[in-house]
Amino acid sequence: MVATLALLSACGGGSGSISSGGGGTGSAPTPTPSGTCSLNARQTWAASVLNEWYLFPETLPASLSPTPYASVQDYIDALTATARSQSKDRYFTYITSIAEENAYYSSGSSAGFGIRLALDSAGRLFISEAFEGAPALAAGIDRGTEILAIGTSTSTLRDVSDIVATEGSAGINAALGESTVGLSRALRFRSTGGTVSTVTIAKAEYELTPVSSRYGAKVIDDGGRKVGYVNLRTFINPAESPLRSAFADFRAQGITEVIIDLRYNGGGLVSIAELVNNLLARDKTGSQVANYTTFRSSKSSNNETTYFAAQSQSIAPTRIAFIGTGGSASASELVMNTFIPYLGNRSALIGTNTYGKPVGQIAIDRAACDDRLRVVAFATENSAHQGAYYTGLADFMGATCQAADDISRPMGDPAEASTRAALDFLAGRACTPISAVAGSAASANGPGPQNERVAISRDRLELVRPERPTTPQREVPGLY
Repeated sequence: MVATLALLSACGGGSGSISSGGGGTGSAPTPTPSGTCSLNARQTWAASVLNEWYLFPETLPASLSPTPYASVQDYIDALTATARSQSKDRYFTYITSIAEENAYYSSGSSAGFGIRLALDSAGRLFISEAFEGAPALAAGIDRGTEILAIGTSTSTLRDVSDIVATEGSAGINAALGESTVGLSRALRFRSTGGTVSTVTIAKAEYELTPVSSRYGAKVIDDGGRKVGYVNLRTFINPAESPLRSAFADFRAQGITEVIIDLRYNGGGLVSIAELVNNLLARDKTGSQVANYTTFRSSKSSNNETTYFAAQSQSIAPTRIAFIGTGGSASASELVMNTFIPYLGNRSALIGTNTYGKPVGQIAIDRAACDDRLRVVAFATENSAHQGAYYTGLADFMGATCQAADDISRPMGDPAEASTRAALDFLAGRACTPISAVAGSAASANGPGPQNERVAISRDRLELVRPERPTTPQREVPGLY
Protein backbone atom coordinates (compact mmCIF):
# COMPACT_ATOMS: atom_id res chain seq x y z
CA MET A 1 0.00 0.00 0.00
CA VAL A 2 1.27 3.43 -0.92
CA ALA A 3 0.10 6.47 1.02
CA THR A 4 0.59 9.90 -0.50
CA LEU A 5 -0.63 13.38 0.23
CA ALA A 6 -2.12 15.20 -2.73
CA LEU A 7 -3.31 18.57 -1.63
CA LEU A 8 -6.30 19.66 -3.56
CA SER A 9 -9.07 22.08 -3.08
CA ALA A 10 -11.75 20.43 -5.09
CA CYS A 11 -15.12 18.88 -4.52
CA GLY A 12 -13.34 15.87 -5.85
CA GLY A 13 -9.61 15.77 -5.49
CA GLY A 14 -6.51 15.37 -7.54
CA SER A 15 -3.28 13.47 -7.73
CA GLY A 16 0.39 13.88 -7.13
CA SER A 17 2.63 14.52 -4.14
CA ILE A 18 2.80 17.58 -1.94
CA SER A 19 4.27 20.66 -3.52
CA SER A 20 5.31 23.99 -2.04
CA GLY A 21 1.79 25.19 -2.71
CA GLY A 22 0.11 22.43 -0.78
CA GLY A 23 -0.40 21.94 2.90
CA GLY A 24 2.65 20.03 4.05
CA THR A 25 5.72 18.12 3.00
CA GLY A 26 6.61 14.46 2.67
CA SER A 27 4.30 11.44 2.74
CA ALA A 28 1.54 10.49 5.09
CA PRO A 29 2.27 7.62 7.48
CA THR A 30 0.99 4.34 6.12
CA PRO A 31 -1.89 2.84 8.08
CA THR A 32 -1.70 -0.93 8.55
CA PRO A 33 -4.83 -2.64 7.21
CA SER A 34 -5.28 -6.37 6.71
CA GLY A 35 -3.69 -7.79 3.60
CA THR A 36 -6.95 -8.40 1.75
CA CYS A 37 -9.37 -6.29 -0.22
CA SER A 38 -12.43 -7.61 1.54
CA LEU A 39 -15.18 -5.11 2.27
CA ASN A 40 -14.47 -5.24 6.01
CA ALA A 41 -10.73 -4.74 5.51
CA ARG A 42 -11.29 -1.76 3.25
CA GLN A 43 -13.81 -0.22 5.65
CA THR A 44 -11.46 -0.71 8.60
CA TRP A 45 -8.64 0.91 6.66
CA ALA A 46 -10.83 3.89 5.77
CA ALA A 47 -11.78 4.40 9.41
CA SER A 48 -8.11 4.30 10.47
CA VAL A 49 -7.23 6.99 7.93
CA LEU A 50 -10.05 9.25 9.12
CA ASN A 51 -9.06 8.76 12.75
CA GLU A 52 -5.53 9.90 11.91
CA TRP A 53 -6.12 12.71 9.41
CA TYR A 54 -9.71 13.99 9.47
CA LEU A 55 -9.87 17.77 9.92
CA PHE A 56 -12.82 17.50 12.31
CA PRO A 57 -11.85 14.60 14.62
CA GLU A 58 -14.28 15.74 17.31
CA THR A 59 -17.17 14.91 14.96
CA LEU A 60 -16.17 11.27 14.37
CA PRO A 61 -18.13 8.66 16.33
CA ALA A 62 -16.25 7.03 19.21
CA SER A 63 -17.26 3.65 17.88
CA LEU A 64 -19.18 2.63 14.77
CA SER A 65 -19.31 -0.90 13.42
CA PRO A 66 -18.92 -1.20 9.64
CA THR A 67 -21.02 -4.37 9.53
CA PRO A 68 -24.40 -2.77 8.63
CA TYR A 69 -22.93 -0.84 5.68
CA ALA A 70 -22.95 -2.40 2.21
CA SER A 71 -20.05 -0.39 0.79
CA VAL A 72 -16.95 1.51 1.84
CA GLN A 73 -18.58 4.80 0.83
CA ASP A 74 -21.70 4.11 2.87
CA TYR A 75 -19.50 3.56 5.91
CA ILE A 76 -17.52 6.76 5.24
CA ASP A 77 -20.77 8.70 4.91
CA ALA A 78 -21.87 7.38 8.29
CA LEU A 79 -18.55 8.29 9.90
CA THR A 80 -18.74 11.86 8.56
CA ALA A 81 -22.45 12.40 9.20
CA THR A 82 -21.96 14.85 12.07
CA ALA A 83 -19.57 17.08 10.11
CA ARG A 84 -22.01 16.94 7.21
CA SER A 85 -24.86 18.09 9.44
CA GLN A 86 -22.67 21.09 10.31
CA SER A 87 -22.04 21.82 6.58
CA LYS A 88 -18.33 21.17 7.04
CA ASP A 89 -18.03 18.02 4.94
CA ARG A 90 -20.83 17.67 2.41
CA TYR A 91 -19.68 14.31 1.00
CA PHE A 92 -16.17 15.73 0.38
CA THR A 93 -14.59 12.63 1.98
CA TYR A 94 -14.91 9.66 -0.35
CA ILE A 95 -13.32 6.54 -1.84
CA THR A 96 -12.35 6.50 -5.51
CA SER A 97 -10.22 4.64 -8.05
CA ILE A 98 -6.53 5.50 -8.23
CA ALA A 99 -6.37 4.68 -11.94
CA GLU A 100 -9.48 6.69 -12.82
CA GLU A 101 -8.37 9.73 -10.87
CA ASN A 102 -4.82 9.72 -12.23
CA ALA A 103 -6.13 9.55 -15.79
CA TYR A 104 -8.37 12.57 -15.22
CA TYR A 105 -5.86 14.84 -13.51
CA SER A 106 -3.01 14.08 -15.90
CA SER A 107 -4.92 14.49 -19.16
CA GLY A 108 -8.61 15.17 -18.49
CA SER A 109 -9.41 11.67 -19.70
CA SER A 110 -13.05 10.66 -19.37
CA ALA A 111 -15.65 8.47 -21.06
CA GLY A 112 -19.03 9.85 -22.05
CA PHE A 113 -20.88 12.15 -24.44
CA GLY A 114 -18.84 15.20 -23.41
CA ILE A 115 -21.65 17.49 -22.22
CA ARG A 116 -22.86 19.30 -19.10
CA LEU A 117 -26.55 18.87 -18.40
CA ALA A 118 -28.88 21.25 -16.53
CA LEU A 119 -32.57 21.14 -15.65
CA ASP A 120 -34.74 24.23 -15.46
CA SER A 121 -37.56 24.78 -12.96
CA ALA A 122 -40.05 23.25 -15.40
CA GLY A 123 -38.08 20.03 -15.73
CA ARG A 124 -36.68 20.77 -19.19
CA LEU A 125 -33.20 19.41 -19.89
CA PHE A 126 -30.57 21.61 -21.52
CA ILE A 127 -26.94 21.46 -22.53
CA SER A 128 -25.04 24.09 -20.57
CA GLU A 129 -21.74 23.20 -22.24
CA ALA A 130 -20.36 20.77 -24.84
CA PHE A 131 -16.70 19.80 -25.04
CA GLU A 132 -14.44 19.82 -28.05
CA GLY A 133 -13.34 16.41 -29.34
CA ALA A 134 -16.28 14.61 -27.69
CA PRO A 135 -19.20 12.77 -29.35
CA ALA A 136 -22.05 15.20 -28.59
CA LEU A 137 -20.50 18.29 -30.14
CA ALA A 138 -19.58 16.27 -33.23
CA ALA A 139 -23.28 15.34 -33.52
CA GLY A 140 -24.36 18.99 -33.47
CA ILE A 141 -25.29 19.23 -29.78
CA ASP A 142 -23.95 22.40 -28.11
CA ARG A 143 -24.72 24.93 -25.38
CA GLY A 144 -28.40 25.86 -25.36
CA THR A 145 -29.59 22.63 -27.01
CA GLU A 146 -32.67 21.14 -25.33
CA ILE A 147 -32.78 17.36 -24.93
CA LEU A 148 -36.38 16.30 -25.53
CA ALA A 149 -36.21 12.50 -25.26
CA ILE A 150 -33.74 9.75 -24.35
CA GLY A 151 -33.77 6.08 -25.28
CA THR A 152 -31.56 3.04 -25.74
CA SER A 153 -32.68 3.20 -29.37
CA THR A 154 -34.90 5.40 -31.52
CA SER A 155 -37.77 2.97 -30.90
CA THR A 156 -37.52 3.31 -27.11
CA LEU A 157 -37.33 7.11 -26.86
CA ARG A 158 -38.90 8.45 -23.68
CA ASP A 159 -39.79 12.10 -23.18
CA VAL A 160 -37.61 13.93 -20.68
CA SER A 161 -40.73 15.48 -19.17
CA ASP A 162 -42.02 12.00 -18.32
CA ILE A 163 -38.67 10.89 -16.89
CA VAL A 164 -38.38 13.93 -14.64
CA ALA A 165 -42.02 13.83 -13.56
CA THR A 166 -41.79 10.21 -12.42
CA GLU A 167 -38.14 9.81 -11.35
CA GLY A 168 -36.64 13.26 -10.92
CA SER A 169 -33.03 13.94 -11.87
CA ALA A 170 -32.09 10.38 -10.88
CA GLY A 171 -34.13 9.24 -13.87
CA ILE A 172 -31.99 11.31 -16.23
CA ASN A 173 -28.88 9.65 -14.89
CA ALA A 174 -30.42 6.17 -15.26
CA ALA A 175 -31.62 6.90 -18.79
CA LEU A 176 -28.17 8.00 -19.93
CA GLY A 177 -26.46 4.92 -18.50
CA GLU A 178 -22.97 4.25 -17.19
CA SER A 179 -19.81 6.07 -18.30
CA THR A 180 -18.81 3.16 -20.52
CA VAL A 181 -17.03 3.46 -23.86
CA GLY A 182 -19.28 2.25 -26.68
CA LEU A 183 -22.56 2.60 -24.76
CA SER A 184 -25.00 4.35 -27.08
CA ARG A 185 -28.15 6.34 -26.54
CA ALA A 186 -30.72 7.83 -28.90
CA LEU A 187 -31.40 11.52 -28.24
CA ARG A 188 -34.11 13.72 -29.65
CA PHE A 189 -33.14 17.35 -29.29
CA ARG A 190 -34.05 20.89 -30.30
CA SER A 191 -31.23 23.16 -31.42
CA THR A 192 -30.99 26.81 -30.41
CA GLY A 193 -32.38 27.59 -33.87
CA GLY A 194 -35.51 25.52 -33.21
CA THR A 195 -34.74 22.50 -35.40
CA VAL A 196 -35.72 19.12 -33.90
CA SER A 197 -33.44 16.17 -34.70
CA THR A 198 -32.85 12.62 -33.50
CA VAL A 199 -29.38 11.06 -33.33
CA THR A 200 -27.81 7.97 -31.82
CA ILE A 201 -24.52 8.72 -30.06
CA ALA A 202 -22.01 6.31 -28.55
CA LYS A 203 -19.99 7.27 -25.50
CA ALA A 204 -16.28 7.54 -26.16
CA GLU A 205 -13.03 8.24 -24.37
CA TYR A 206 -11.97 11.85 -24.80
CA GLU A 207 -9.65 14.35 -23.16
CA LEU A 208 -11.43 17.31 -21.63
CA THR A 209 -9.79 20.58 -22.67
CA PRO A 210 -9.64 22.76 -19.52
CA VAL A 211 -9.53 26.00 -21.54
CA SER A 212 -11.88 25.81 -24.52
CA SER A 213 -10.32 26.31 -27.95
CA ARG A 214 -13.53 28.13 -28.96
CA TYR A 215 -14.13 30.61 -26.16
CA GLY A 216 -11.70 29.77 -23.34
CA ALA A 217 -9.42 32.79 -23.63
CA LYS A 218 -9.72 36.04 -25.54
CA VAL A 219 -9.60 39.81 -25.37
CA ILE A 220 -12.97 41.57 -25.36
CA ASP A 221 -13.30 45.09 -26.76
CA ASP A 222 -15.84 46.78 -24.49
CA GLY A 223 -16.42 50.19 -25.98
CA GLY A 224 -12.73 50.71 -26.62
CA ARG A 225 -11.61 49.17 -23.31
CA LYS A 226 -9.62 45.95 -23.58
CA VAL A 227 -10.71 43.27 -21.12
CA GLY A 228 -9.05 39.88 -20.73
CA TYR A 229 -11.40 36.88 -20.51
CA VAL A 230 -10.48 33.37 -19.34
CA ASN A 231 -12.93 30.51 -18.90
CA LEU A 232 -11.38 27.69 -16.87
CA ARG A 233 -13.44 24.51 -16.83
CA THR A 234 -11.39 22.55 -14.30
CA PHE A 235 -8.06 22.76 -12.45
CA ILE A 236 -6.02 19.98 -14.08
CA ASN A 237 -2.44 19.83 -15.33
CA PRO A 238 -3.21 20.44 -19.04
CA ALA A 239 -4.55 23.89 -18.05
CA GLU A 240 -1.06 25.27 -17.43
CA SER A 241 0.00 25.92 -21.01
CA PRO A 242 -3.18 27.65 -22.26
CA LEU A 243 -3.36 29.74 -19.08
CA ARG A 244 0.20 30.95 -19.54
CA SER A 245 -0.46 31.72 -23.19
CA ALA A 246 -3.62 33.68 -22.38
CA PHE A 247 -1.94 35.83 -19.74
CA ALA A 248 1.11 36.38 -21.91
CA ASP A 249 -1.25 37.86 -24.51
CA PHE A 250 -2.97 40.01 -21.88
CA ARG A 251 0.38 41.28 -20.64
CA ALA A 252 1.58 42.09 -24.15
CA GLN A 253 -1.58 44.15 -24.72
CA GLY A 254 -1.26 45.99 -21.39
CA ILE A 255 -4.50 44.56 -20.00
CA THR A 256 -5.21 45.14 -16.31
CA GLU A 257 -8.93 44.32 -16.14
CA VAL A 258 -9.91 40.67 -16.42
CA ILE A 259 -12.88 38.31 -16.23
CA ILE A 260 -12.10 34.90 -14.73
CA ASP A 261 -15.06 32.66 -15.61
CA LEU A 262 -15.36 29.77 -13.13
CA ARG A 263 -19.12 29.34 -13.36
CA TYR A 264 -19.11 25.53 -13.55
CA ASN A 265 -15.67 24.83 -12.12
CA GLY A 266 -15.93 22.36 -9.24
CA GLY A 267 -12.23 22.57 -8.38
CA GLY A 268 -9.15 20.42 -8.86
CA LEU A 269 -5.44 20.73 -8.27
CA VAL A 270 -4.19 23.35 -5.85
CA SER A 271 -1.05 23.71 -7.98
CA ILE A 272 -3.14 25.04 -10.88
CA ALA A 273 -5.09 27.34 -8.54
CA GLU A 274 -1.74 28.74 -7.38
CA LEU A 275 -0.70 29.24 -10.99
CA VAL A 276 -3.84 31.32 -11.61
CA ASN A 277 -3.07 33.36 -8.49
CA ASN A 278 0.49 33.94 -9.64
CA LEU A 279 -0.55 34.92 -13.15
CA LEU A 280 -2.53 37.69 -11.44
CA ALA A 281 0.42 38.73 -9.28
CA ARG A 282 2.79 40.86 -11.34
CA ASP A 283 2.53 43.55 -8.66
CA LYS A 284 3.09 41.11 -5.76
CA THR A 285 6.38 40.25 -4.08
CA GLY A 286 7.55 36.88 -2.87
CA SER A 287 7.03 38.02 0.72
CA GLN A 288 3.30 38.63 0.28
CA VAL A 289 0.99 35.87 1.48
CA ALA A 290 -1.45 34.30 -0.95
CA ASN A 291 -2.95 31.63 1.30
CA TYR A 292 -2.61 29.70 4.52
CA THR A 293 -3.17 25.93 4.76
CA THR A 294 -4.01 24.52 8.19
CA PHE A 295 -4.34 20.92 9.37
CA ARG A 296 -5.78 19.57 12.64
CA SER A 297 -3.66 20.28 15.71
CA SER A 298 -2.06 16.80 15.74
CA LYS A 299 -0.89 17.36 12.16
CA SER A 300 0.11 21.03 12.51
CA SER A 301 3.64 20.24 11.32
CA ASN A 302 2.06 20.07 7.84
CA ASN A 303 0.73 23.64 8.00
CA GLU A 304 2.03 25.93 5.27
CA THR A 305 2.03 29.53 4.17
CA THR A 306 1.93 30.04 0.41
CA TYR A 307 3.48 33.20 -0.99
CA PHE A 308 2.93 34.79 -4.38
CA ALA A 309 5.43 33.97 -7.10
CA ALA A 310 4.95 36.22 -10.14
CA GLN A 311 5.51 34.55 -13.52
CA SER A 312 6.94 35.94 -16.74
CA GLN A 313 3.36 36.01 -18.12
CA SER A 314 1.82 37.71 -15.04
CA ILE A 315 -0.31 40.83 -15.18
CA ALA A 316 -1.05 43.37 -12.44
CA PRO A 317 -4.88 43.49 -12.30
CA THR A 318 -6.60 46.65 -11.20
CA ARG A 319 -10.03 45.01 -11.26
CA ILE A 320 -11.13 41.36 -11.46
CA ALA A 321 -14.62 40.02 -12.17
CA PHE A 322 -15.02 36.38 -11.13
CA ILE A 323 -18.03 34.66 -12.69
CA GLY A 324 -19.33 32.00 -10.31
CA THR A 325 -22.38 29.88 -9.49
CA GLY A 326 -23.39 27.20 -7.02
CA GLY A 327 -21.31 24.88 -9.19
CA SER A 328 -18.13 26.89 -8.46
CA ALA A 329 -16.31 25.24 -5.60
CA SER A 330 -13.07 24.69 -3.77
CA ALA A 331 -10.10 25.60 -5.97
CA SER A 332 -12.35 28.12 -7.73
CA GLU A 333 -13.26 29.66 -4.39
CA LEU A 334 -9.64 29.54 -3.26
CA VAL A 335 -8.63 31.78 -6.17
CA MET A 336 -11.48 34.23 -5.55
CA ASN A 337 -10.77 34.37 -1.82
CA THR A 338 -7.07 35.06 -2.40
CA PHE A 339 -7.71 38.52 -3.84
CA ILE A 340 -10.29 39.80 -1.35
CA PRO A 341 -7.68 41.40 0.98
CA TYR A 342 -5.73 42.90 -1.91
CA LEU A 343 -8.47 44.27 -4.17
CA GLY A 344 -11.44 44.73 -1.84
CA ASN A 345 -14.36 46.11 -3.84
CA ARG A 346 -12.25 46.08 -6.99
CA SER A 347 -12.85 42.33 -7.21
CA ALA A 348 -16.37 40.97 -7.52
CA LEU A 349 -18.33 37.75 -7.69
CA ILE A 350 -20.63 37.85 -10.73
CA GLY A 351 -23.59 35.47 -11.15
CA THR A 352 -24.80 33.71 -8.01
CA ASN A 353 -23.35 32.61 -4.70
CA THR A 354 -20.68 29.92 -4.85
CA TYR A 355 -20.86 26.43 -3.38
CA GLY A 356 -18.92 26.95 -0.13
CA LYS A 357 -15.91 24.65 0.33
CA PRO A 358 -13.01 26.22 2.25
CA VAL A 359 -11.46 22.80 2.94
CA GLY A 360 -9.34 20.40 0.93
CA GLN A 361 -8.54 16.72 0.75
CA ILE A 362 -5.41 14.66 0.99
CA ALA A 363 -5.11 11.37 -0.87
CA ILE A 364 -4.26 8.14 0.93
CA ASP A 365 -3.72 5.24 -1.46
CA ARG A 366 -4.17 1.52 -0.98
CA ALA A 367 -2.75 0.44 -4.29
CA ALA A 368 -3.44 -3.29 -3.94
CA CYS A 369 -7.17 -2.53 -4.03
CA ASP A 370 -7.04 0.46 -6.44
CA ASP A 371 -8.46 2.48 -3.54
CA ARG A 372 -7.75 6.16 -3.03
CA LEU A 373 -9.34 7.72 0.02
CA ARG A 374 -9.95 11.44 -0.31
CA VAL A 375 -10.21 12.69 3.23
CA VAL A 376 -10.89 16.30 4.24
CA ALA A 377 -7.73 17.15 6.14
CA PHE A 378 -7.00 20.87 5.83
CA ALA A 379 -8.63 24.29 5.66
CA THR A 380 -7.56 27.23 3.52
CA GLU A 381 -7.55 30.94 4.35
CA ASN A 382 -6.49 34.09 2.55
CA SER A 383 -3.84 36.49 3.84
CA ALA A 384 -6.40 38.09 6.17
CA HIS A 385 -7.21 34.65 7.65
CA GLN A 386 -10.66 34.64 6.05
CA GLY A 387 -11.81 31.16 5.16
CA ALA A 388 -15.02 29.98 6.83
CA TYR A 389 -17.21 30.44 3.76
CA TYR A 390 -19.15 27.20 4.19
CA THR A 391 -22.28 28.76 2.69
CA GLY A 392 -20.51 30.42 -0.22
CA LEU A 393 -18.38 33.50 -0.91
CA ALA A 394 -21.10 36.09 -1.56
CA ASP A 395 -20.90 37.52 1.97
CA PHE A 396 -17.10 37.69 1.85
CA MET A 397 -16.45 39.38 -1.50
CA GLY A 398 -15.81 43.11 -1.70
CA ALA A 399 -18.53 43.38 -4.34
CA THR A 400 -21.13 41.10 -5.98
CA CYS A 401 -23.37 41.41 -9.03
CA GLN A 402 -26.34 39.15 -9.61
CA ALA A 403 -26.55 37.68 -13.13
CA ALA A 404 -28.17 34.76 -14.92
CA ASP A 405 -26.35 31.97 -16.74
CA ASP A 406 -27.59 32.73 -20.25
CA ILE A 407 -27.27 29.42 -22.11
CA SER A 408 -28.77 30.96 -25.25
CA ARG A 409 -25.35 32.52 -25.90
CA PRO A 410 -21.76 31.25 -25.77
CA MET A 411 -19.81 31.94 -22.60
CA GLY A 412 -17.57 34.94 -23.11
CA ASP A 413 -19.99 36.56 -25.54
CA PRO A 414 -20.29 40.22 -24.43
CA ALA A 415 -24.08 39.87 -24.76
CA GLU A 416 -24.27 36.78 -22.52
CA ALA A 417 -25.84 37.82 -19.20
CA SER A 418 -23.02 36.93 -16.80
CA THR A 419 -20.30 38.17 -19.14
CA ARG A 420 -22.23 41.41 -19.66
CA ALA A 421 -22.59 41.89 -15.89
CA ALA A 422 -18.85 41.29 -15.48
CA LEU A 423 -18.07 43.93 -18.09
CA ASP A 424 -20.45 46.34 -16.38
CA PHE A 425 -18.69 45.84 -13.06
CA LEU A 426 -15.28 46.42 -14.59
CA ALA A 427 -16.59 49.61 -16.18
CA GLY A 428 -17.94 50.85 -12.86
CA ARG A 429 -21.60 50.51 -13.77
CA ALA A 430 -24.18 49.68 -11.07
CA CYS A 431 -25.60 46.20 -10.49
CA THR A 432 -27.88 44.26 -8.14
CA PRO A 433 -25.92 42.45 -5.37
CA ILE A 434 -26.13 38.68 -5.02
CA SER A 435 -28.24 37.31 -2.21
CA ALA A 436 -26.34 34.68 -0.24
CA VAL A 437 -29.61 32.80 0.26
CA ALA A 438 -29.55 31.49 -3.29
CA GLY A 439 -26.07 30.08 -2.82
CA SER A 440 -27.01 28.53 0.51
CA ALA A 441 -29.80 26.63 -1.19
CA ALA A 442 -27.34 25.37 -3.76
CA SER A 443 -24.96 24.32 -1.00
CA ALA A 444 -27.66 22.22 0.60
CA ASN A 445 -27.66 20.07 -2.53
CA GLY A 446 -23.93 19.37 -2.31
CA PRO A 447 -22.04 16.34 -3.67
CA GLY A 448 -23.44 13.15 -2.28
CA PRO A 449 -25.91 10.31 -2.62
CA GLN A 450 -29.00 12.50 -2.75
CA ASN A 451 -29.73 12.57 -6.50
CA GLU A 452 -27.73 15.77 -6.50
CA ARG A 453 -28.53 18.86 -8.50
CA VAL A 454 -26.48 21.99 -7.90
CA ALA A 455 -28.22 25.31 -8.53
CA ILE A 456 -26.32 27.41 -11.05
CA SER A 457 -28.47 30.42 -11.75
CA ARG A 458 -31.26 32.53 -10.38
CA ASP A 459 -33.33 31.30 -13.32
CA ARG A 460 -33.29 27.95 -11.48
CA LEU A 461 -31.18 26.06 -13.96
CA GLU A 462 -29.59 23.22 -12.03
CA LEU A 463 -26.66 21.07 -13.02
CA VAL A 464 -27.54 17.37 -13.01
CA ARG A 465 -25.22 14.95 -11.27
CA PRO A 466 -25.43 11.23 -10.51
CA GLU A 467 -25.90 9.69 -7.10
CA ARG A 468 -22.30 8.44 -7.06
CA PRO A 469 -20.26 10.71 -9.34
CA THR A 470 -17.01 9.67 -10.96
CA THR A 471 -13.89 11.77 -10.42
CA PRO A 472 -14.53 13.82 -13.59
CA GLN A 473 -18.16 14.35 -12.56
CA ARG A 474 -17.07 15.66 -9.16
CA GLU A 475 -14.69 18.18 -10.68
CA VAL A 476 -16.82 19.04 -13.73
CA PRO A 477 -20.36 19.33 -12.31
CA GLY A 478 -23.07 18.24 -14.74
CA LEU A 479 -20.69 16.11 -16.82
CA TYR A 480 -22.08 13.20 -18.87
